[in-house]
Amino acid sequence: MAESQEPVQVTLRIPGTWPHPGQLVEALPAGYRLTPDALFVPDGTKIEFNALPPDNQFAEIFRSSCRRPPTEEELAKVDRYTVNVCLTGNGGSLEAARRMMEAGAAILRAGGAGVFNDNSGLAFGGQQWLFMAEDGSSDAVSFAFVAIVRGKTEMYTMGMHVLGLRDVLMQRTDVEDSGFDIVEVIRYLAGGDKPVDDGHIIADLNGPCFQVFAAQSPAATEESPMHNPFGRWRLVSVQDIAKRN
Repeated sequence: MAESQEPVQVTLRIPGTWPHPGQLVEALPAGYRLTPDALFVPDGTKIEFNALPPDNQFAEIFRSSCRRPPTEEELAKVDRYTVNVCLTGNGGSLEAARRMMEAGAAILRAGGAGVFNDNSGLAFGGQQWLFMAEDGSSDAVSFAFVAIVRGKTEMYTMGMHVLGLRDVLMQRTDVEDSGFDIVEVIRYLAGGDKPVDDGHIIADLNGPCFQVFAAQSPAATEESPMHNPFGRWRLVSVQDIAKRN
């Protein structure tokens, strides 16, 4: 894991149709406690709580950001939501990310429609989020928090800082021409079985081989919850390195 002195804050937005705060409080699972400004999870961790009024943009943003299609019932609830529960807590490790997943799941079980993650711009219907939270594996957590962005020439991840990891940056041609799967890199890093350092080699046994180089995150994201304070891993094809040398 990269070193960083900056705390990682994870923010989840969970729309719902609760007519009053008391209904949300009463519907929370056992072990959770809600005050006007905080949600306390079973282990005692305090997560910042805010109840935001509806606006005319969030429902459309939620729909366009879903990694997988929510149910029609979930989308209908998002369309008519009356309050957006906003949870903000610490990330920066797999354990912390799991805790935020479970906090979001508690609000869903109390009547929330789905979850939008500010740190990657991903959204999920409630059923999908609950399934991932119950799974709790590194694969499920990374799927919930890490987006894959395809630019004109590059492909990169967004949200790995929630897990305490650098994001991944690759050339699109390295992925598309060789069939290399960036998802496998995410799973490899999130699994944490082997540490990755500057100069590390990542290889597909049946295909391409890449060397990783440490790089900074884009300056343009510094004021955004999508900013990764740990930086990036730039994956460069070993074949390309050989050609340049």
